[in-house]
Amino acid sequence: MKPRLLEVLETEKPILSAPMAGAVGPELVAAVCNAGGYGVVPLWEIPEEDVGAKIDELRELTDRNFAVILNMSFPYEKQLETCINKGVHGVSLFWGVEPKAIARAKAGGLVVLASVGNANEARIAADAGADVIVAQGWEAGGHVWGQVSTMALIPAVADAVDLPVVAAGGISDGRGMAAALMLGASGVWIGTRLLASPEATIHKEYRSRILQASEADTQWAHDLYDVDWPDAPHRTLINSTSRTWAEAGSPAPGERPNEKEMIGQDSAGEPVERYQSYTPQPQTVGNVEAMSLWSGQGVSLVREVMPVSDIVEEIHRDAKKCLRAGTSVL
Repeated sequence: MKPRLLEVLETEKPILSAPMAGAVGPELVAAVCNAGGYGVVPLWEIPEEDVGAKIDELRELTDRNFAVILNMSFPYEKQLETCINKGVHGVSLFWGVEPKAIARAKAGGLVVLASVGNANEARIAADAGADVIVAQGWEAGGHVWGQVSTMALIPAVADAVDLPVVAAGGISDGRGMAAALMLGASGVWIGTRLLASPEATIHKEYRSRILQASEADTQWAHDLYDVDWPDAPHRTLINSTSRTWAEAGSPAPGERPNEKEMIGQDSAGEPVERYQSYTPQPQTVGNVEAMSLWSGQGVSLVREVMPVSDIVEEIHRDAKKCLRAGTSVL
């Protein structure tokens, strides 16, 4: 009998890709799916008229199930309708629990993954009809909804709801996956580890800094990289921008050093502003080091560039080894 999460997602391995906007495209998501995991593609940041084409592009690369993530702090209704009309397997709802969005997705026949930061939010999402709870710990990279650590959050959420729980935040290897499963999770959500893959669409300077970083080289901030996405706490690598800001006393937006300064150009040739919420991509030019380099605290375990399929297999294999070895510890 398959574990409940695998039955819901109709996949083989309980490993999901974090939908890191700008860093994750169809190639990475398809690679996760084709390796037996469950890919989650970020489409909320693209024009709504392009969502359907991106879904079609992904389907040309994999015939397996995947989900589209929708950001509840931005207009999402038209993207959700496109997902329903396209018959996407699932949607992952992020940045706030919206019962009406869960209800509409369920009515449209989609599997719903709801991201939460505490047990009460998990109960609300479960009552609204969510199928899977993604419990995001404070260790996570990128935008971080809650302030509870993964180790404390997972058992609290697992005890609160009778649904499969996916652990997110600080998990980069099989040991982390095994620990999450022992805490009550049914699967894991992998982000930072997948940045060190050929399929991740990030700048080489960004990838290099990921490979060199320690667990102490990330920083959580409420509103540091707030341009284009205000009031959205996040975790990034410490860099020249964050150090200068900290040395100035961590002033609020409007009073930060070198605000409005253009520090580069994106892949389309548009300017990148200091303090902008932006993922440096391969064609980005300028002072990449000073941009928002999203990273979780599990970054110290990321030391080698590997294909996504190998990363998924290694984490899954090592987690099984850890769980088997743990039975004889006591």
